[in-house]
Amino acid sequence: MDLDAVADELYGLPPAEFTAARDERVKAARAAGQRELAEQIRRLRRPTLSAWGSNLLVREQPEEVQRLLRLGEALRQAHRDLDGEQLRQLSVQQQQVTFALARQAGQFTARCGQRISEDTQREVQETLHAVLVDEAAARQWAEGRLTKPLNAPAGFPALPQRPAAPTACRTPKPSGQVVDLDAARAHRKEHKERLERAQDQAAEAERELQEREEDLAGAQEEQARAEERQQRAEASITELSQQLKEAKDEQRQAHQAVQRSRDHARDADRAIREARRRATDAADHARKLAEQH
Repeated sequence: MDLDAVADELYGLPPAEFTAARDERVKAARAAGQRELAEQIRRLRRPTLSAWGSNLLVREQPEEVQRLLRLGEALRQAHRDLDGEQLRQLSVQQQQVTFALARQAGQFTARCGQRISEDTQREVQETLHAVLVDEAAARQWAEGRLTKPLNAPAGFPALPQRPAAPTACRTPKPSGQVVDLDAARAHRKEHKERLERAQDQAAEAERELQEREEDLAGAQEEQARAEERQQRAEASITELSQQLKEAKDEQRQAHQAVQRSRDHARDADRAIREARRRATDAADHARKLAEQH
């Protein structure tokens, strides 16, 4: 048993089955003496419905995963290059792809016995949008072990509710409306800085959460040891109580034996005195007879 194999198994299950299955794997690891692995498994978090749906896409549609990752690389490159025309073309494509994949996720979850709402499918689509615009999110999603939906970082257009419909040719903007590249770059830099600050705050919160979880694990470990000591003490008390009961029974039997011995000695002493008296009487009688002759 190893963590990757267990995680792959657990994150393929419906969320309603996740916790019970995880607890069983924790018990099995502990029984096998793999306490560190048991703790790692215990820290695995139950996925939301949308995260589970996103994970199913990774498992069921590996070709679409690669297609989406390639589309994301192209979209991010166009954004870096500030290629407006390319961005527009890729934006339409990504809207269509993410919407279709979110629908497929709903079909996969229904096939597993769990239908998801339109809002949950929307969360799946937003996760796929984050995968397209954020390389780190793409790597995380491709592992198929999400626990919650992903959000796109600042600096990218929000995802519309439905795929963009084909539109008629628009009249070109007047040549006087020139895109201010410096302003766009400054805007992008500002978004990037805000994103980095948010990521730093998120990382700090994650570290703090991990510390709290480690504290909890330590407390649970200490509790387990204390309960084990308590069980040993209770077993010892039970054993000593049994020994005390047996000793009291033996004491009672010994007391009864002593009492019987005393009664026997008293009876024997009484018999000796009676025999001595009869012997004395007999001797006196014999002496008197002898004196008469």
